[in-house]
Amino acid sequence: MTNITLQHELKKRNAFDSLEQEAALNLIRTADQIENRLGRLLREFGLTMSQYNVLRILRGEGAPLPSLEIADRMIRVVPAITGLIDRLEKQELVTRRRCEEDRRIVFVEITTKGVKLLAKIDTPLTEFHKTLLGHLSRKDLKELTRLTQLSRSATK
Repeated sequence: MTNITLQHELKKRNAFDSLEQEAALNLIRTADQIENRLGRLLREFGLTMSQYNVLRILRGEGAPLPSLEIADRMIRVVPAITGLIDRLEKQELVTRRRCEEDRRIVFVEITTKGVKLLAKIDTPLTEFHKTLLGHLSRKDLKELTRLTQLSRSATK
């Protein structure tokens, strides 16, 4: 396994301004590469990462959820959850209904078609994760998870 530094990858002549800068840029570079590859995989199934995330949230909950609750659970902040749900509804992957007690609340539910689509994605996505991070030991994966969670705790 080669250990190429970000400085070398970017052909950066000078050292980074700080270790914090180097670590942050490494996170950004890694996230970008993962997102690009994951985006390509999901496009094969006609979904964006955000659409996939909504469907996973709904499948995991096993019950309709208010759209704002879905927005709160998203991996990435989505500025227009309504538009995202509109597109999923047009694909017949979710349905919506207004709460009878409070008409401002809209419940979203995954359809059978949405569940079937996720089932088709499950195996290729598991393989994607193994290809991406399978070379790391369980100890390294736990440490990576711990460190990324720790770094995010400062942003809350």
